[in-house]
This record gives sequence, structure tokens and C-alpha cells, in this order.
Amino acid sequence: MKDSIVVTRGLTKRYGANTAVDGVSMRVAAGEIYGFLGPNGAGKTTTLRMLVGLIRPSEGSATVAGHVPGDPDVVRKLGVLIEGPGFYPYLSGRDNLRVLAKYRGIGRTDVEDALDRVGLAARADDKFRTYSLGMKQRLGVGAALLGRPDLLILDEPTNGLDPQGMAEMRELITTLADDGHTVLLSSHMLSEVQEICDRVGVISRGRLIAESTIAELRGASSLLLKAEPMEVAFPAVRGVVGDAMLTSGGIRIEAGNGTAAAVARAVVESGADLLELRLDEKSLEEVFFEMTGGQ
Repeated sequence: MKDSIVVTRGLTKRYGANTAVDGVSMRVAAGEIYGFLGPNGAGKTTTLRMLVGLIRPSEGSATVAGHVPGDPDVVRKLGVLIEGPGFYPYLSGRDNLRVLAKYRGIGRTDVEDALDRVGLAARADDKFRTYSLGMKQRLGVGAALLGRPDLLILDEPTNGLDPQGMAEMRELITTLADDGHTVLLSSHMLSEVQEICDRVGVISRGRLIAESTIAELRGASSLLLKAEPMEVAFPAVRGVVGDAMLTSGGIRIEAGNGTAAAVARAVVESGADLLELRLDEKSLEEVFFEMTGGQ
């Protein structure tokens, strides 16, 4: 793995008798898009708030860009959007970012660059209150980009967006990663995570239950074949791959696309009619529900 920009060890947060985050140990590699995946209330936002120094852990530790969360040296390397953007409604998008830039000692050139990168340059002088929800989320990402941070921490950036807005946000996040930013993306949107993330951490009821690439989580793919008559096709398939199983849905072959042509040829040569042959993969949604018990 590349150098880790975020590392947690046994990170825990309790509120009285309630444990919101329970012993989370995770690593985010520099340059990747890391999906922090879990249902609402699983502990995602609480974990992110500890990483940026907004709250202190009850137990455990974390380092972000080599520093303790909240250290001024790491704050300058972070861009954060947690629990939605908050801006002055009566100011324009540009003026809102200028206010934030002034507080942080950042020049106006960065403001214009951020507006351009999130696609708001043409609407920068419009009042924030006139923005659509998607534009407000984009401005929030723009605020996170001020100062050209190494690490972007984005909490549910597509929350409440329509399908077009979600697609635009996914494209924006991918572009930011291509430009050299590391992105830690919290989400409960399985399709979003599956499309853009390099690795994921799955959190459920405060505990990190998996951390891996999406391909590893989904496991090996198989082929699903349907033919008639099945009693003729099945021996022909077994003669090619050996490892095949007859199910109510057809013949499942524990092999990838590389054997598809040979299997199809064998079925046709056996005299059976080939009705369907397709790659069958578990979706991230199926894996997620298996891991979380349907949560």
C-alpha cells in the first residue's frame, strides 16, 4: 500500500452508556478515494469528526497526515465537508468563499480556482439562497478545496441530490482524485461507493467490519448458463470446466469470462439449445447486506 495519510488504532467514542464508535482501526492511503460505507447511525460522521479534531476520542488514537487530529499543522492540509455546507444566505457564492479564505489567510486566487473546479464560476455572483441543493453541495466542496489541501474529507456529499446532481458530484470527486487529492468519502449510497472508490471500509453499529478493495469484497465472479435440455448441457459443461453446479436458476460455473467461449461451444456441440450465458457477480449491495445482517 502507498503511504497512509490517515491511520486510526482502536478509535472509540462513548456518550454516556452509548458507544457511537467502537474500536475502529483503519488506514487511508495517499492518493486514493476511500469509501467509508455504512447505514445511517453507524458511526461514520462521529469517526470523521474525531479525525478532524472536532471531538476527542474516548479511547484509541489517530494520525492524519502525520499529525494528531486538530493540530494546526494538519488543519492546513485538510479540506472538510461534514454534515452539509453552512453559508451566509445573503452573500454570493464568491463572497462566502472570500470570507472563509480571509479567516484562513488564503488569497483570492484560491477562491476563483475553487469556484472554477466545482463548476460554479458562472454562478459565483448569485446569492447562496438562490442555489439549488446540488449547487450548495458543490460550494461546500469548493470551500473544502481552499488552500489546495492534500486530504479531502467529505461526509455524504450527495445527500439529498437528484440523480443528475449525484452523477455530477461523483464526476467532481473523481476529477479531484485525478488532480492529486486523497478523498475520504463517507456514504450510505452503495452505488456511489462502488462506482468511484478504490477501497472501502464498512462500518456497522460503530464497528469496522471490513476494509478492502471492492473487488475483494465482492469476491470471485462466476458464469451462469441456461440451456435446454439441461440434462444434456450439464455433462457438456462439466467436460470443459469440471467445477459446475446445477441449480434452480441454471448451471453455475465457478470460472470467469475466459472460459465462456469454450463452454458455449461445448453446449451447442452437445445438441442442447443455449438460452443464456452471462457473468454473474455479487453487487456491493448484496455483500453489504450479508455483512450487516440486512441493516
